[in-house]
Amino acid sequence: MKKILSVLFVAGMFAFFACGPSAAEKAAAEKRIADSIAADSMLKVEAAAAAEKAAADSIAAKAVADSIAAAATAKPAKKK
Repeated sequence: MKKILSVLFVAGMFAFFACGPSAAEKAAAEKRIADSIAADSMLKVEAAAAAEKAAADSIAAKAVADSIAAAATAKPAKKK
């Protein structure tokens, strides 16, 4: 009885470790990780581009506001 249980136990251990992920599953997991990293990088690039555009728009808006304020405070020309 001990020999049968020992053989079954060893067979069970082999079966347990043989049920690991296959090469295709490992490749799919690595691809998911690479895709996740690529998507994260793309989001960072897009966020940086949006921040640069927002800064440029802010500078342009300030320039327009300054020129409007300068025009409003300038002395009006005398009519002849």
